Amino acid sequence: MLKRFVVKKSEQGALFRDADFERLLPAGRHHFFDPLDRLSLTTWPLGAPMTDTALADYLLQQQPASATAHLEVMELNEDEAGLRYENDVLVEVLPPGSRRFFWKGRVRHRLQRVDLKDAYVVAPALATHLAQPALRERAIVGLTGLLLVQVPAYHCAVLRVDGKVARLLPPDRHAFWRFNREIQVELVDARWQTMEVSGQEILSRDKVGLRVNLAATWRFSDVLLAFEKLAKPAEHLYRELQFGLRAAVGTRLLDELLDNRQLIDELVGAHVRRKFDGFGVEIGSVGVKDIVLPGEMKAILAKVVEAAKAAEANVIRRREETAATRSLLNTAKVMEDNPTALRLKELETLERVAERIDRISVFGGLEQVLHGLVSLRSA
Repeated sequence: MLKRFVVKKSEQGALFRDADFERLLPAGRHHFFDPLDRLSLTTWPLGAPMTDTALADYLLQQQPASATAHLEVMELNEDEAGLRYENDVLVEVLPPGSRRFFWKGRVRHRLQRVDLKDAYVVAPALATHLAQPALRERAIVGLTGLLLVQVPAYHCAVLRVDGKVARLLPPDRHAFWRFNREIQVELVDARWQTMEVSGQEILSRDKVGLRVNLAATWRFSDVLLAFEKLAKPAEHLYRELQFGLRAAVGTRLLDELLDNRQLIDELVGAHVRRKFDGFGVEIGSVGVKDIVLPGEMKAILAKVVEAAKAAEANVIRRREETAATRSLLNTAKVMEDNPTALRLKELETLERVAERIDRISVFGGLEQVLHGLVSLRSA
């Protein structure tokens, strides 16, 4: 019986006899005499991945010339990564030990090998192409094998390779191979930062419970040194601010703390600067934002302040009354020895009296008004 097989121009065909590979068939019509129906045809689209790795291995071992003519073979060892291109467009990142087979034909395949033995930094040009994979028309497969990092302005980043600090990354776009090693990047803000220590319940020396809120400014002066000596510099700074605040408040009386808050700032600041000397951290200002007293202590202090202010007001009032009396006495002495001054005082009194009168009826002439209405002399 005659059997006919058709292989399209966009396909690669393979002839099988009893499900065992016989030979490759090019595009066209093929006729075979098969009275026992033992022949079959399998086709794959040209340019598509060859998923039958067993057949690919057979061709490479038994028919190397045919494999070279029809297959694009991509094999990587354990210390290599690969960049697979189709028509010069990156489509896949291959991990170490990968094997890919593609039928030659409609698509141009190309493999770029990357040695991973000593290099873990991705080339800047390639990092630029990988920066925005979601905006590409065709997504890149296998990006989990790379670590893409964008370090913003006024920041830096600590690069760790296999748990060891390697170097400091400046503001820019960076990419690293994650194959065969562990890559970690920690962003660090290089600007001045604020640390808030809020709601600290502390007993003063005279057993008064206080709630103190503290604020401090700090920054990294040497990032690598700070991360070399401290696992988490920010958390370490927070704890030292707590310890310094408790030491400053717990050893002093309430009146001393309320009279001089700057003392707390100086003590806590000196404590923290001493602890972080040589650790790559610079401490700026340290200050107490507020001291919150218990409700009953607020009432007691309010009464104390009220009593103090009342006593101060009494003292001021007595002082002013004494000064006024002394002034009147001096005025009386001047008028006693000077008739003209006495007359001027009479006229001033007359003026004040006239301001409160709407109408004045004068009898006896103006002289009577001037000399008879107001007289400060005794009879």
